Amino acid sequence: MDRPEERGGAQGHPSQRGSAASPMIDSAPAGGTQGFTPKGGLQAFATRGTSELLRELDELKRQHDAVVLAHYYVGAEVQRAADFVGDSFALARLATTVPQRTLVIAGVSFMAESMKLLNPDKRVLAPDLSADCPMAHMVNPETVRRARERYGDDLAVVCYVNSTAEIKSWSDVCVTSSNAVKIVRNLSQHHVLFIPDEHLGRYVARQVPEKHVILNDGCCPFHAQITAQEVRALKQAHPDAPVLAHPECASEVLELADIVGSTAEIIDAAAASDAQEFIVVTMAGVQAELERRCGADRRFYFTGTSRCPEMDKLTLEKLVACLRDGTGEVPMPACAGQAAATLDRMLAYAAR
Repeated sequence: MDRPEERGGAQGHPSQRGSAASPMIDSAPAGGTQGFTPKGGLQAFATRGTSELLRELDELKRQHDAVVLAHYYVGAEVQRAADFVGDSFALARLATTVPQRTLVIAGVSFMAESMKLLNPDKRVLAPDLSADCPMAHMVNPETVRRARERYGDDLAVVCYVNSTAEIKSWSDVCVTSSNAVKIVRNLSQHHVLFIPDEHLGRYVARQVPEKHVILNDGCCPFHAQITAQEVRALKQAHPDAPVLAHPECASEVLELADIVGSTAEIIDAAAASDAQEFIVVTMAGVQAELERRCGADRRFYFTGTSRCPEMDKLTLEKLVACLRDGTGEVPMPACAGQAAATLDRMLAYAAR
């Protein structure tokens, strides 16, 4: 694995909230079933103070021919109000198949931008346009230019979907944490510049040693702040609990994991396991779907640094307001053609 000298530029199948100051987020789950599921409507989960918003949301969806898609990292209330909940790959794939003409994406800005790229004729709304992923901007164009100059046609620029449309447009193919290993393994090029996430890139490089993977200096700051020390403390407190970790974490954290996988793969692994408790090393929003899938007799432990403040900006009130007021419409990016092509290639590779 190589790392370019340049630093990043300036710029996954459903969460009980927990305090970032606490040593762990501990949950006694409320049962449920499913994988990647249709949800939504007025359900029994509604508590006082939410039922009126849910009724309004249902009516607005009918009026505007809208569907609500939510990422696993947003709050539990938003996930439960959504029609579908999933990781980045599942939502990107699903968005191209739903019949509704308006897509409301409860996630950060690159997700909404990707929805628009894949669905140019549909209206895409983001409940909070300020909800952004810092890592999505962490690529210097010089990093890409120098790699292409050095390796020529035997280089593939592989872009994690957690990136802006502009950065996607500099690339050859997009990937998610669910399909990155499969896609990189199947590329014809020997040299791979993996942008923007160095941690996912390093994980992919170890799974595909036959490729020469060049790492970029970028990361998810919220996954990167999870430390091996925190995970070891949880392992000591819960020695029988399998450790399920997301590959956006640092390598010293992943070395402590029993299973490394995307958010959807973490959920699937827990649902398939006989274990009664788990240490989950990713953002705590995933707790809602873990609880729903795994039943009431399981417990999940998170580190105290496992919250994404950008995903936490998405609320039920903002979800309703964007449909009611028509705010947060996502424009088509100027670089749409090349950026969309990288997403189309991702879907094609993943389908092989």
